Amino acid sequence: MNHISILGSGRVAGALAGKLAASGHDIAIGSRDPVAAAAKWSGPAVRHMDTRAAAGGAQIVVNATPGDSALARLTELRAELEEKILIDISNASARGADGMPAGLLYTEGSLGERLQQALPGTRVVKTLNTMLFSVMADPRSLSVPASVFVSGNDEGAKATVVALLGDLGWPADWIVDLGDIASARATEALMLMVPHVLRRYGFKPFALSLAR
Repeated sequence: MNHISILGSGRVAGALAGKLAASGHDIAIGSRDPVAAAAKWSGPAVRHMDTRAAAGGAQIVVNATPGDSALARLTELRAELEEKILIDISNASARGADGMPAGLLYTEGSLGERLQQALPGTRVVKTLNTMLFSVMADPRSLSVPASVFVSGNDEGAKATVVALLGDLGWPADWIVDLGDIASARATEALMLMVPHVLRRYGFKPFALSLAR
């Protein structure tokens, strides 16, 4: 059992929290309004607390906050994230008039790299950022095998994250280790396809995957 805190209270955080809690992990959801988040929660038993307390009390922290503000938010938690594994699943993008992603915020790099630079005492691992949120915790909902990519500098941290991906339902041969955190710029760039996919097929489960 791992003590895992998921920062965010939206659909992404809810999907991951429910599946990981059901898999036997001790889960806390950190949000700006934990009372409101707890009132809406209907999944397995989890703890609700403010963001700083959640980050400080976990072995592993999952960033499920909006990517355009994640760097500023998480930098404020430097002390709480020291020596922790930070799983970053967000994409940093500008928003178009329709609310869809309209371009990368970090065109010369990635959010994953920026987080690792800002939090040198934290082991950042990028993953789960190339699919609709529902697929993160239910990869077999798709009609064909999907890929989940992993990027990070620390091999031990990546091994821990790969094990958690297994608890989320990802078979080992669907997990693709791309290398160090610099490879996150490749998976984050795939976000540019997302608005076109959603406009073409609607809000249906999908994953951007590697055929091999």
